[in-house]
Amino acid sequence: MAQRLTSRTPITRVYRDTTAARAESTVAPHTDEVSTSERVDTLAVEEPLQIRIDGRDFVTTMRTPGNDFELVHGLLHAEGIISRASDVATMRYCGGAVGSDGYNTYNTIDVELRATITSSSLPVRSVATTSACGICGTTSIDDVAKRSSYPISPVRPTPEFILSLPGLLHNNQNAFRRTGGIHAAGAVTHDGNLVVIREDVGRHNAADKVIGAMVMDDQLPAEHIYLVMTSRASFELVQKAVLAGFSGLVAVSAATSLAVELARQTGFFLSGFTRENRFNLYNGSLEGID
Repeated sequence: MAQRLTSRTPITRVYRDTTAARAESTVAPHTDEVSTSERVDTLAVEEPLQIRIDGRDFVTTMRTPGNDFELVHGLLHAEGIISRASDVATMRYCGGAVGSDGYNTYNTIDVELRATITSSSLPVRSVATTSACGICGTTSIDDVAKRSSYPISPVRPTPEFILSLPGLLHNNQNAFRRTGGIHAAGAVTHDGNLVVIREDVGRHNAADKVIGAMVMDDQLPAEHIYLVMTSRASFELVQKAVLAGFSGLVAVSAATSLAVELARQTGFFLSGFTRENRFNLYNGSLEGID
């Protein structure tokens, strides 16, 4: 199964024509004088990815090309369609998806499931989802509890450890340094080892790529491992992490109410607004603090 194929489409693009270049305007203080300048800009790529399962259209989602097979594995795991890499018989780019230049667009992936996995009851997503959408089929905390096959391993980190995680992620965000407009997700062990990091214009996609990489490498459940996100902690992101057996999620932005409820019901560590010297602890406990 050729699962390590990567798209020929780059994760970023440099725009050199003046119509697409970023125009910078500045206003001089205490005057009405405006100055402008033009320079080339590097943008994060966003393109559609159509996913077909056993010959049926499943979903079209917007993503940043690269690590597409990991994205599909992570998405199918979150949807409860697969639980391990061996549930997938084959996964390949569709050879018929040819662009105007005559080359494969690498924007359509065909998935064939093992004979023991049925696709007859798969939900059909007839509309494209945006890169901001998570399309998990679970909508309630009770549903997550029923579907979860991994118990959450409790963790009790130090405050200093939690505060170090966004910086660890930031130091490895190569695409973000070039574009300033792309999310990242990382899996970090309890002793600070960065297992995998992925970037994408969609925060859900970044998480799916991380989880998909771990599915493909048979690294689930993610016991005593934290999912670190550059985004807010939404219900869907906590759900993906819980279903993958992560011990906690550390987000640089806010958590939603349902995400906190899910974390508390499952014993999942959850922090938000995690910055250089502070964070909000929504669930869990810390070493040295009663």
